[in-house]
This record gives sequence, structure tokens and C-alpha cells, in this order.
Amino acid sequence: MTGTVPRRKIEVLVDAPLLPRLTALAAAAGVTSYTLFPALGGSGAGGRWSEDQVTGAQSKLLFMALMAEEKAQTLVAALEPLLESHGLLLMSSRVEVVRGGKF
Repeated sequence: MTGTVPRRKIEVLVDAPLLPRLTALAAAAGVTSYTLFPALGGSGAGGRWSEDQVTGAQSKLLFMALMAEEKAQTLVAALEPLLESHGLLLMSSRVEVVRGGKF
């Protein structure tokens, strides 16, 4: 069996207009690879929300990236001031990856 390497997975639910700021902070933290997933709707502290395909006013994306622990700490620290003010949902988990050199 191929060996695995510990990495950190960071996921951020973000309003689409804030995405350029998030990706800039990720780049500044040394995060070079990420994946974006469209969010169709959900419910949270502010109530129910759904994608508005006409205006995009409620568009949300899920940003997901795998990285070394040090980069994760840097990114989380950079995002911390935006958590309350921009209503970000940030999730961090430890994962084991194959081909750890990619992350």
C-alpha cells in the first residue's frame, strides 16, 4: 500500500463576491491549489437561502484546499477577521493524503 501523509483540509463557505479576496489570502498563505463547488442553498443562523440564478445575489461557493499544517495556520489566521463580518463558515480537518508532495 502506498504511504499517506498528514495534511489539513480547509473548507470555506463564501459569498461569491468575496471569492477574489479569499483566493488572494490563500495565495498569500502559499496555497496554490484549490477546488470550488457551487452551493445551491441551505439554512443557517440567518435562515434559509437559495441560489438566485437571475441576479447571483445569493450565490455561495465552497472553497476546498488541502495543504501543510503551516499553510493552514497562516490561512486560518488571515481569514479570522472575516468570519463574523462576512459570515464565513470555515471548516478545518486533518486528512491523510496519497502523493503528499502535491499539497
